Amino acid sequence: MTLVQLHYVLAVAEYKNFTVAAEKSFVTQPTLSMQIQKLEKELNIEIFDRTSHPIKITQIGEKIVAQAKTILMEANRMKHLVNEEKGLLEGDFVIGVIPTILPSLVPLFYKTFQKNNPKSNLVIRELQTDKILKGIKDGSLDFGIVVSPLYEDQIMERVLYYEPLVGYVPDSHRLYSHERINEHDLDTADLLILQEGHCFRDNVLALCDASKLKQRPIKLESGSFDALIKLSNDGYGMTLLPSLVADDLPEDHKKYIRQFESPVPTREVSLIYHQSQLRDSFEKELVNTIQSILRGKIFLEKDQSNQQSLVSLPNK
Repeated sequence: MTLVQLHYVLAVAEYKNFTVAAEKSFVTQPTLSMQIQKLEKELNIEIFDRTSHPIKITQIGEKIVAQAKTILMEANRMKHLVNEEKGLLEGDFVIGVIPTILPSLVPLFYKTFQKNNPKSNLVIRELQTDKILKGIKDGSLDFGIVVSPLYEDQIMERVLYYEPLVGYVPDSHRLYSHERINEHDLDTADLLILQEGHCFRDNVLALCDASKLKQRPIKLESGSFDALIKLSNDGYGMTLLPSLVADDLPEDHKKYIRQFESPVPTREVSLIYHQSQLRDSFEKELVNTIQSILRGKIFLEKDQSNQQSLVSLPNK
């Protein structure tokens, strides 16, 4: 039994196809099939039912796949342990980042981190929070960047920053003449929000009056900030944006940005990882890099005197 064989088993389990699994594993299909057959012969079982399309995992195969994940995760931890002892930032570091954070945050720190740590390789994956949690727990992800707090078993959270929300109010909207807005100004009749599955949607809905929400539900939802901005510009209403997203807008769009009156609603953004992770040096380096870049342009610490954090909201 070899670790390579276990890698092949997990590839087939993921893609349900020997040819695709071989391509993703950068080997020929006969090589992958032969290695899996050798493992099945050694264990005297069948891991996969090859008569079905797509391929199915047998009942005992499910247990083998689960154990293979554990074995490979522990094997990787051994490498991490050695690198940590040597103080090395080498190899792949796989990070899941939610869609409402990735486009505005990752470009700020990615090149700087890689330049300062040339032997490391950041692998960024855009995933929803539930997929990030699953990846951290099964070992396919090393870290995640999400909206917190999550209060998730076995998951550690380290706050990176607190990001204020701002209004995007086109000149056709009733609030355009306001220098600042507050949550009582928000009306579901003309508020555009992200569709279900985005935690930022929950942040926005938490600001809305519950009774108004029941009487006049949100009329228009979309899957991206770009779409919400375009719809706002076309006269369909206003929307809310994280401040880093607003910072990236073209100059002619920034005249539509409206800050909130104090206390300012914010979202808490954290680096998350498994409680057993052994990559402390990477964690510290990444946190320092991100915070040094954001220092002066966003809240790095929670100041109860002038901001209000959107805590205890469901994150999807």
